[in-house]
Amino acid sequence: MGARILVIEDNPANRMLVDYLLRAQGYEPLLVDNGADGVALASEHRPDLILLDIRMPGMDGYAVAAAVREQAELRSTKIVALTASAMLGDRERIAAAGFDGYIQKPIDPERFLSQVEAYLPVWEHAIQPKAERR
Repeated sequence: MGARILVIEDNPANRMLVDYLLRAQGYEPLLVDNGADGVALASEHRPDLILLDIRMPGMDGYAVAAAVREQAELRSTKIVALTASAMLGDRERIAAAGFDGYIQKPIDPERFLSQVEAYLPVWEHAIQPKAERR
């Protein structure tokens, strides 16, 4: 398996799409639908990357990112916002909250994998040569 990617997303359709796209490329997605479970799974599995929805009921993405960043063993883990909120002020708030970047929703299946791979260490891309990828 490739990189372990934690996906914290409350929308079932978005979760299913991200799961499908990541598995198709050999990545190992870990899926949860709320922030509290996401923090617990991050602590337990130490993923290579966290894809995090911003607007979730209960613990929102900003609170999740803060909780993850408080854990020494997860401080270097890349956290990428999955968000429909990509206006200028939103981008600044996302960066100030400790996110490493964002991927705008709705997710574009044709661009999604290259967007994700931009946040993974180079060795993670070596699962299969780029020419063999779909």
